[in-house]
Amino acid sequence: MPEPVDTMGAEETEATEATMGAGAPDTGPVDPVDPVDRVVDVPPAAPGPVDGSADFRMAVVASVTLDLPNQHPQVCLRELESPRRQLTFSVGMPDAVSLAHAQRRIPTPRPLTHELMSEVLQRFDIDLVAVRIVGRVGAVHFAELDLRGRSGRSVHSCRPTDALILALHQPVQVPILVDARLLEGTGDVPPPGAG
Repeated sequence: MPEPVDTMGAEETEATEATMGAGAPDTGPVDPVDPVDRVVDVPPAAPGPVDGSADFRMAVVASVTLDLPNQHPQVCLRELESPRRQLTFSVGMPDAVSLAHAQRRIPTPRPLTHELMSEVLQRFDIDLVAVRIVGRVGAVHFAELDLRGRSGRSVHSCRPTDALILALHQPVQVPILVDARLLEGTGDVPPPGAG
């Protein structure tokens, strides 16, 4: 039988969807980060893809669970609109714990890294416009943070769990967007800029 690390009941999930939005997933215990951040000058309008090329679907963090004997927790993102498809991937235990804290808004005695980053963004008047899950290669998923500040808008590659946790720590709901191709199958979906 699966042993939940942090799950939400159907009623709690619906309430969370209505008030908090969704979270973004991570890929596993080790998730390479694209070291090249792309700066894009785009009008500060819609939170959709900056380049406009991909079809993104809004999602929420539906659950963070640990099914024994699997050693790694699973994050499940669920599409908000019909057909309500799901994207599930493995994450490391520390990331799962941080994501569960953010999802349930459980306070910690001292700020965790994601809480600190969220506070820094707020203090410097940088808005997290959207979080996007943009690709998958094998078991590794890729994400982007879409930020807007006084100097304009920029997009930064990151791990999905980092993106999701930051989104859940924002004072206002942040859209969590998943490339529709990730919801349609299990094959590779190269992230933008991949050769």
